[in-house]
Amino acid sequence: MLLNFALIFIGIALLVWSADRFTDGASAFARNLGVSPLIVGLTIVAIGSSAPEIFVSVSASLSGSSGLAVGNAIGSNIANIALVLGVTALIVPLQIESNVLRREFPVMFLVTFLAGFLLWDGYLSFIDGAVLIFCMFLYLFWMVHTAIKNHSNDRMLVELVGELPDDMTNKRAALWIVVGLILLPLSSQILVNGATGIAMHFGVSEFVIGLTIVALGTSLPELAASVASVLKGEHELAIGNVIGSNIFNLLAVLGVAGVITPVAIDIDNIVREYSLMVFLTVVMFFMAYGFRGPARISRIEGGILTIIYAVFLFNQ
Repeated sequence: MLLNFALIFIGIALLVWSADRFTDGASAFARNLGVSPLIVGLTIVAIGSSAPEIFVSVSASLSGSSGLAVGNAIGSNIANIALVLGVTALIVPLQIESNVLRREFPVMFLVTFLAGFLLWDGYLSFIDGAVLIFCMFLYLFWMVHTAIKNHSNDRMLVELVGELPDDMTNKRAALWIVVGLILLPLSSQILVNGATGIAMHFGVSEFVIGLTIVALGTSLPELAASVASVLKGEHELAIGNVIGSNIFNLLAVLGVAGVITPVAIDIDNIVREYSLMVFLTVVMFFMAYGFRGPARISRIEGGILTIIYAVFLFNQ
């Protein structure tokens, strides 16, 4: 059992580190080739932030553990809203002013219900996965197209471009890309092996392990990035990390799992956990639009979100 926990710890640490290195290398290489920093930020960085979940999904599906991949996608979204935004708002109340962010909230809302509809029959099929991946590419195209028209006066986009590496040589960038491509699949497989071992030892489903331990581990980069952003006054970027990650988790992580290994899902688990994710998404939606006043997430609201996540983990 201790070996399995060690594998999970090592896998998560390597996964997070290699995802960061790959994203930095790919972003710098693209910028050095003349690709617009805005496009780099909205594509490479956006996908890179969900790289841990995506590679875990690939490794789990190839190992015949697609339930772990599904649990990871749903659990990561719950953690992103309840834990990441909750803890971040406890540190610094979040102000939401970005027009792009407000446009992406409804997209996250629609994606959440699309994925739920596809999972409602208790089976994530190849066609379901293909639909989700197709929608991911549509989302990327829409996001870039919208941002290009509005980037000059949008705070989140200015903050996003400002975070990109701009002094990395092509040689160093290529090195980090190679390191990332080697360590991402290796570390994700280490994590999957540890997670499936824990599931077997305690007699719980791989879905539950993916929902809790793995999801918590793969959400740590979003927590670190969001806290770092608000401490620098970049509130929009902190919230954007969560929105982008949640959309990619449902479209890419679930999509990859369905395409590689279609999987039957316990509908009772889906109804309970997915309902919580939908509830949190709706709460986040109303906070973002500020129907009763300025759009913000206060410390009290952050505390409530954090408590919800603690109760969620306790009830597993």
